[in-house]
Amino acid sequence: MPYTAKDYSQLIGMEGFSETLLKNHFTLYQGYVTNTNKVLDTLGQMLKEGKTASPEFAELKRRLGWEFNGMRLHEYYFENLGKKKGGINKEGTLAKKMTEEFGSYEMWEKDFKAVGTMRGIGWAALYQDSVSGRLINFWINEHDVSHPAGCNLLLILDVFEHAFMIDYGLKKADYIEAFFKNIDWSAAESRLK
Repeated sequence: MPYTAKDYSQLIGMEGFSETLLKNHFTLYQGYVTNTNKVLDTLGQMLKEGKTASPEFAELKRRLGWEFNGMRLHEYYFENLGKKKGGINKEGTLAKKMTEEFGSYEMWEKDFKAVGTMRGIGWAALYQDSVSGRLINFWINEHDVSHPAGCNLLLILDVFEHAFMIDYGLKKADYIEAFFKNIDWSAAESRLK
């Protein structure tokens, strides 16, 4: 069963994100969905033909992580955006957990923004360790690198250039401020285990 790109057009009009930026971002995401399906189809055909010992099969298996995670991370990203203003519910489970781990919500936010503004391309992500329950902010360099094993993704921020340069140029910190104004905290809270 092939993957289908989800429709995130309801995000158009979101404060701090131009229509051009969002439409370009949606097109990029659709490319990850298309390529995930192509790679899976080709790998399936190679398996049927007994070509699993080939360098081509190995490289496609490696490429699958890039395409699949590019698809899925963008879905998480778009789904944790677009809520009305108001910020996180300070009495909610997620905010209480952030305070427990970081000392306060504000200290968590400071740490998360510091991860997001680091030099380089990638993602800033809040994960929950499924073993200990601990919350940790991680830097993901590439779609298929730096994901902590056994952790649950709660909140994701795309800091590849395509996510902000059309609207913000090199001002990544300004983009991150716009992101924070548009977080759908209920999505992040629903991912908490």
